Amino acid sequence: MDDEARRSMVNIGEATDRLLASAAALTDAGAGEPSLLPGWTRGHVLTHVARNGDGLGNLLRWARTGVETPMYASREARRADIEAGAGRSAADLAADVRAAAIAFAAEAASLPDEAWAAQVRMLVGPPMPARRVLDWRLREVEIHHTDLGTGYLPAAWPAEFVAENLPEVAGSFAGRDDAPSCVLRPDGSDSSWRIGPDQPGAPPVSVQGSAVGLLAWLIGRDDGSGLRVAGGDAVPPVLPPWR
Repeated sequence: MDDEARRSMVNIGEATDRLLASAAALTDAGAGEPSLLPGWTRGHVLTHVARNGDGLGNLLRWARTGVETPMYASREARRADIEAGAGRSAADLAADVRAAAIAFAAEAASLPDEAWAAQVRMLVGPPMPARRVLDWRLREVEIHHTDLGTGYLPAAWPAEFVAENLPEVAGSFAGRDDAPSCVLRPDGSDSSWRIGPDQPGAPPVSVQGSAVGLLAWLIGRDDGSGLRVAGGDAVPPVLPPWR
């Protein structure tokens, strides 16, 4: 495993340990309470994180063997697996997340260096190099830890995670006709990102704030009330779903 992949796996491991600490503090009743994701309990969130580890592990196996291995058998199978596991005890949920994380780490450790460039494909989206699987796993763990609703807020996301994800997430909104035309300006940085469609002759709304506040707003984990807006309403415009 090269240095970049090794660093990514360290970050994933640390994020997973934080999630597991939150999961270990849940009672069975708490595991059945609503998460911050509409329609999902905390048990749904934890089961999803575990099955996502399995699915992304399948993509690493694809990269290692060259045999196409889908992330999930189908959308329906993914949903069914999450529903089937959501009602388990808190201890069983945490054990599932831990076991999936261990299996994912073992699969990553088994990849020869050249396999990280192999093209794989998630359930949706274009092919990508296997190295990107590590980025997606870290996102899943960090973001869904917040979704668990146990007090792990976006402000707790590591600065490196925010710095690496804000440009990419902002870029995914660029040119989208369903997104508002805005320029995002993080505090303390000369960087900015344009989102939404180009509207010649109409200056875009400027949305400013902390990098983590902007990222959390973009991915729907914050209402943006802590951001500052110029050239438009006093509050940030409503965004479409990130993905």
